[in-house]
Amino acid sequence: MNYKIITNEKKLRDFIEWLPNLEPNEKYYVSLFARKKYSSDIKSNDKTQLKRFVSDKERMFDKIKQLECGVGAYKLKDAPQESLVLYINPNPRDMLKATFLMAKKTIEMIQEGSYNIHAAALSCIQKSKSRAHFCDFDIDDKTADVSKMKDILPTDTFNILETRGGFHILVNTRTAPEDINWHKRIRETFNVDQVGDQLMPIPGCVQGDFEPGWIDKK
Repeated sequence: MNYKIITNEKKLRDFIEWLPNLEPNEKYYVSLFARKKYSSDIKSNDKTQLKRFVSDKERMFDKIKQLECGVGAYKLKDAPQESLVLYINPNPRDMLKATFLMAKKTIEMIQEGSYNIHAAALSCIQKSKSRAHFCDFDIDDKTADVSKMKDILPTDTFNILETRGGFHILVNTRTAPEDINWHKRIRETFNVDQVGDQLMPIPGCVQGDFEPGWIDKK
């Protein structure tokens, strides 16, 4: 028996296609977690990282598919299917910036006597934002009336992802009108939990017992 990560192949492929095309120095950062809040069977911390990787758009689907390994293959043995959630940062990560950060981190690891180079490199990549395509507003409220976004911004400048516990509103910072203080208005309209450059669940993949997906803005 294998874990199931991809719940809707078409939604996932459409999402990957929707992501901004990468420059030669860029990759996407993806991470698989087991969440205690999705399953009472987990005895460890609320959010345990099982696997993470970087990818371009062309290889992303295959890399996600490879996460569907046999149950028990991850180090966290009590990770049930319903605890899994796959995240991505929709803003590309800058490999050159991450390399400079890793050079500094390498000196620190030598001084500390810590040599987990692979984990350190991935952490440096995660911190190294490249172009800021999206500002992500995380709304941890399933009752939020996200249709109010149409009163704030043109519908072609944002996307709304429905998640297990609420919504992620992704504003395209490159097309959003500069004469609208949309950042302030969104925060005034909704109970925003977190905002900025952050991870979000992937459409067409697992999030506990829920499948995240885009909301029709019409």
